[in-house]
Amino acid sequence: MHSLFMGVFITFVYDLLRIFRRVVPHARLFVSVEDLAFWVYCGAEVFLLMYRESNGTLRWFAVLGALTGMFFYKKIVSPLFVKYTSLLLGKVLELLKRILKWLCRPFCFAGRETGNAVHRAGGRIRRRLKKIRRGIRFRLTYFLKLFKMNLKA
Repeated sequence: MHSLFMGVFITFVYDLLRIFRRVVPHARLFVSVEDLAFWVYCGAEVFLLMYRESNGTLRWFAVLGALTGMFFYKKIVSPLFVKYTSLLLGKVLELLKRILKWLCRPFCFAGRETGNAVHRAGGRIRRRLKKIRRGIRFRLTYFLKLFKMNLKA
């Protein structure tokens, strides 16, 4: 029974991650970091469950229980939960954005002239960061290819 609930819990946590990704879109790098953190956390939780319930021994009925919990949660609860929760949070964030935009209107109007200078400086900084990112990507690709060649040798 504990492993069944663990399967439901793991899938629920992943659904929370999916909702976060729908509401706040972000780059693939952050998605990968989130997935890595999720799997490390889930691995630790499953290990602790196995340690507490069966003295660290892997029991197949525990694995099947977790898979069953994941399957039923994914089929019954997950589609509706992710869809409507992300929709609701998206609407709430959109409303907050509109309120903040309305509250900041006097400040934006007063700082229009200085805003252009800030915008130009932001563009320069953005271009510089883009060059740095390209350089880092080039170096990482180079070292990855070098590493693969050394593995083959």
